Amino acid sequence: MRLLYVALLPLFGGPAVGQQPKKIKFTPYFVAAESFESVGVFDVNNDGKPDLLSGDFYYLNDGDPKTNFRKRHRIGDQPAYAEYFDDFATIPMDVNQDGRMDFITGGWFGETLRWHENPGKPAPWPAHEIAKTGNVETVRAWDLDGDGIPEIVPNTPNSPLQYFRKEAAGKFSRHEVGPYKSHGLGFGDINGDGKGDLIVKDGWIENKGANNWEFHQDFDLGRHASIPIIVTDLNGDGKNDLIAGTAHDYGIFWYEQQMDSAGKRSFKKHLIDDKASQYHELVWEDITGDGKPELITGKRYRAHNDGDPGAHDDVGLYYFTWDGKKFAKHVIAFGPPGTGKGTGIFMQLADLRGTGRKDIIVAGKDGLWIFFNEGVK
Repeated sequence: MRLLYVALLPLFGGPAVGQQPKKIKFTPYFVAAESFESVGVFDVNNDGKPDLLSGDFYYLNDGDPKTNFRKRHRIGDQPAYAEYFDDFATIPMDVNQDGRMDFITGGWFGETLRWHENPGKPAPWPAHEIAKTGNVETVRAWDLDGDGIPEIVPNTPNSPLQYFRKEAAGKFSRHEVGPYKSHGLGFGDINGDGKGDLIVKDGWIENKGANNWEFHQDFDLGRHASIPIIVTDLNGDGKNDLIAGTAHDYGIFWYEQQMDSAGKRSFKKHLIDDKASQYHELVWEDITGDGKPELITGKRYRAHNDGDPGAHDDVGLYYFTWDGKKFAKHVIAFGPPGTGKGTGIFMQLADLRGTGRKDIIVAGKDGLWIFFNEGVK
């Protein structure tokens, strides 16, 4: 398999006069020809180095340039349904508090949130059910109550929104947010009160504390919004904006939060890119090293198998830089399947080599790859 990687492709014009676009060099690194759509990064064997876990296997960071992250160690068999594996997230957490990192996942078909126990030796990782939740599109971990411990939030488009708080070793409590059924989920402070709110496809749910939530229908992101929906103050006006992809059609957009003289809140829609479809997974982190986040995303390869608009277009993995007014699109890998690289449903950024730079680790139906970040050139 051959991947094409390109450093820069401008969108909506070039950089401001006197500025040069920053270009990141990436080294693509093939890990495995698996079709799991989620990957996690955490220290599996407590040796102090980050490892990879995706689907039925973990891959150790052994430092050998020929075998690093490529030796597969089986943990079990994720449930398979047609072309999907019922494994739509990989959230590291020491659930049973034994000093070894476990992980949390969930699936659409089994309608179950579960955690897999790290046995600390070469053996299967037992699966433990947390709860029946309804169809799980994917799962995120966000600190909803501000106590420093993340809650587990499954995105359940066909069931009411809920979250799970870890109460003790191996034990979670279930908490209902409300009857919101949304393909699309985000978390961040919309109204500037210091508490993180939940964002769904057709509005935001204000966090009033003590599991008290109030819905505000101030926008509509469309039927299939991305997971996550990013919450950040893009234009520096002190109000958080939104970034959302169209998960099963073309386009990715940002939504500018505005407030009129009467205090009515609204969100103005701006195009980021409409050349690719299936912008399902978004990450907002600094990969250029300039202290400002970039948007890392791409086309989820065969998200609904062959059922989405643009399903047979070329696939791509991109990062977008923001100059305070507009986004510029930079290509990491693009082309037909086998040349370009699509995303899965849950990807990671992590410094795998101790360089101080964040690498991109991306799974999907077109394989598991690392894109090593060689820095701005």
